[in-house]
Amino acid sequence: MKIRLILNFFLFSIIPIVLIGQDPVKTTNDIVNEDFSYFLADVSYVNDYVFMGRRDSIAAPYLFPSLGYYNKSGFFADASLSFLTGSQASGVDLILFSAGYIFNSNNFSGGISGTAYFFNAESNNVMSSVTGSLTGIVGYDFGMLETTLSLSSYFNDGSSTDFITGLMINRIFYTKNKNLMINPSISLYAGTQYFYQQYYNSSRLGNRKGKGMANTGSGTVDSNMINIEQVQKFNVLNMEIEIPLHYNFKHFIFSFYPMMAFPQSSATIINEDTIVTEDLKPVFYWSAGISYWFKS
Repeated sequence: MKIRLILNFFLFSIIPIVLIGQDPVKTTNDIVNEDFSYFLADVSYVNDYVFMGRRDSIAAPYLFPSLGYYNKSGFFADASLSFLTGSQASGVDLILFSAGYIFNSNNFSGGISGTAYFFNAESNNVMSSVTGSLTGIVGYDFGMLETTLSLSSYFNDGSSTDFITGLMINRIFYTKNKNLMINPSISLYAGTQYFYQQYYNSSRLGNRKGKGMANTGSGTVDSNMINIEQVQKFNVLNMEIEIPLHYNFKHFIFSFYPMMAFPQSSATIINEDTIVTEDLKPVFYWSAGISYWFKS
């Protein structure tokens, strides 16, 4: 269960998911429950940056190198660079620093983490107004299924704080030698949308699209004077299905994450002259990575 909590911290912090590797005769859970500390290095690629089913109209593929330290006491810290690799622009678009604590007791697990976000001043990322987040997680292993509850706060530059809660249900399957792990899951998220209103109001968005016009999928509105109706209302934002695959070889792990997001609660976007209801559509995206762990 502890391994799942580590993965969830990365997921809810919007860091590409990585997994602890294993020795040939040990499972992943055996490794993380050993009484030692370790480092985890990872390089991942995600074909588009999606948050709560929302994304920019231009795909934002990222290459994420990261390095984390996990102490046997439960404390961990991680740093990551996000290189934008799309044809429209390239270079470092986001730097992340995360730290937290994870505990594991019988079938219960939980923890808390904090993440600082440093976006490029020209970033068009849908989360580009977010400067930091706090996430609390609690999980329970029922044997047949694992459940994880989360509550996150996202601090927005120039706007109110978003609160987003999530429920994840997953089941882990191993191959006979336990080198291959398949971990299908379904998640449901609900919360506020101040981050989304700030994204539309960003001068960066207006400058890129030209003459301050933002594309909502069903029309354009002036991106300099936008409000989202009932932005403070707690709505269901996204349902997501994942089928992660992880292959372990000694201290290496190879991962592939196909994900399907079904965004909910279309925003009504308002300015002085225009009212547009957002046209939300399912989004398929994926991530792949290579990780290496070693004892400290």
